[in-house]
Amino acid sequence: MKFEHLIEINDPLNPLADTMTREQLWRGLVLRAEDPKMFVPHLDECTISERECGSFMRRLRYGDLVIDDKVVLHPLHEVRYEVPAQGDIAQSLLTMTIEAPSEGVLWVRFLYDDGNASATDETGRMYEDFKKSAYQEADIDTIKIVRQLASEGKLDASLLN
Repeated sequence: MKFEHLIEINDPLNPLADTMTREQLWRGLVLRAEDPKMFVPHLDECTISERECGSFMRRLRYGDLVIDDKVVLHPLHEVRYEVPAQGDIAQSLLTMTIEAPSEGVLWVRFLYDDGNASATDETGRMYEDFKKSAYQEADIDTIKIVRQLASEGKLDASLLN
């Protein structure tokens, strides 16, 4: 199943909306990768290992479930989460891409590929719709947290790559 959606970050036509710089947004997305417990409340532990230029490996623990993944960083543009097949988990991919279609406008495109073919039956499609909704809500929450951190000035300094 593949799924993508956009979340608007800056709208220059809305003077009441707080704006973020591309750098603040980037730092927030990297923070989500490096400290996911701030963004995923049911995550018990995240251990980062094998840092290389532009990527790092993580081990995420949700109770008894352990997931290993690789995070690839394309500075100021994209954060990609690559999950290799492991146990009952299929290979999957999440890409968060910063887009600036015009001056002052910022979006984040979230692209999911769970490694499975799209469902062909009604039950499978219902399950996929549920997953898509859950992904979208989690992404909205991510951007809310990034906005809050930016408004508190916590994304202003060059804290992260």
